[in-house]
Amino acid sequence: MLLCAGATSLCSTVSAQTLKEALATAYRLNPQLDAERARLRATDEEVARANSGYRPVITGSADISFERRNTDPASANDGEVHPKGYSLNLTQPIFRGFRTLNQVREAEATVRAGRETLRSVEQNVLLAAATAYVDVVRDQAIVRLNENNVTVLTRELRATQDRFNVGEVTRTDVAQATARRAGAVSQLELARANLKASRATFERVVGAPPGRLTEPPAPNGLLPRTLEEAIQIHNRESPSVVSALYLEQASRYTVERIRGELLPTIDLEASYSQRFDPSRTVEETEQTTVTGRLNVPIYEGGEVSARVRQAKHTHVSRIQQIEQARSEGQENVVAAWSRLIASRAQQESAQAQVEANQTALQGVREEERVGQRTLLDVLDAEQELLNSQVALVTARRDTIVQAYTLLAAIGRLNAQELELTNVVYDPEVNYHEVRRKWWGLSITHADGRHEVFDGGQEVAPHGAAKGGPVK
Repeated sequence: MLLCAGATSLCSTVSAQTLKEALATAYRLNPQLDAERARLRATDEEVARANSGYRPVITGSADISFERRNTDPASANDGEVHPKGYSLNLTQPIFRGFRTLNQVREAEATVRAGRETLRSVEQNVLLAAATAYVDVVRDQAIVRLNENNVTVLTRELRATQDRFNVGEVTRTDVAQATARRAGAVSQLELARANLKASRATFERVVGAPPGRLTEPPAPNGLLPRTLEEAIQIHNRESPSVVSALYLEQASRYTVERIRGELLPTIDLEASYSQRFDPSRTVEETEQTTVTGRLNVPIYEGGEVSARVRQAKHTHVSRIQQIEQARSEGQENVVAAWSRLIASRAQQESAQAQVEANQTALQGVREEERVGQRTLLDVLDAEQELLNSQVALVTARRDTIVQAYTLLAAIGRLNAQELELTNVVYDPEVNYHEVRRKWWGLSITHADGRHEVFDGGQEVAPHGAAKGGPVK
């Protein structure tokens, strides 16, 4: 726990904003996270686009024209006519060289990779929110410590001036006390400035200004017990690693999709047309046509072959990126683990230092009263205590931040692990809503609003939010 002024534990507050509440607010309001959710919903549409390759394409047309015909010698068709008509055309793909199948699989793998990217952004936002929270708590404690220090030094300056007036101390003692108080006031102003900056960062990340914050405990129950376990969890669950695996899978399907352009295609085509007054001797014609069409690519100039080779090189690159993601992630895990261990050790040392400096200050004050110590010795002891208290506050903050950093490094800093169950965003909802959608221009926002393109009207859905937080 962080320090209250002149104490070794943080004072409890009533109706305080907990870290869990702040994280839930950031999860709900952070614009970076909401933008990534929208990007993922846009990626979901790639599956709908790919599935369109299984469906027919239907077009219609209508026309009307004016014709005048004169022949020599004259015939029955001479004169003016106004032909008009309409037609309907349908093309149903039967076989496209497995391109549609592989395009759907490629899009699905890309969506899964996008979900991991969303998890990564979620981790970054939650880590930033947790850091901003404990930064405010730390800076509040440092401000209180410095306010207490200014109060103590002001009282000592007055006492020193009174003792100078009766001749017990010299002008030098008064000057030393004055200088120390001026330095303490300067430190207090700096601490207040740092607190204002921390509060501004909190509001930017969380999306709302900080309330009355209390120091949270470190999430020790969520942490792995050993470094080896942390690395194993990272290799299984890290968003960067899992995303790289899905991108490699998508690149394999890309190769097969492009290769399919070298295979034959089969389409079923049907058309119906009706024309009125095509000539002076014909009042109406009607035609229905059904055609099966086989197209066999023979030589495409080498363009498709080049794209196949290009896609294969991209696939090799994706394989290497998997190993890169694993090695970089393991480096981050080791670094986070080491910093957490170091922060815990620093916290223990700082706690011992505070206790020792408190004892030392009491002794120096007693010795100063009997003339064995000078006022400067007392001022130095007070400064040493303040420095150690600030160091303890900082060490406790670092321990909490490094614990959350380790959670992010192994891939477990997310709303479900932190039990932010009331606001968990489910990407599956929008995915299943659109993946087989045949038509429609409306979209669903993260908060469940439906946007329809009829004058920009947006309506809220009935019941549970689609594609948004699960209430």
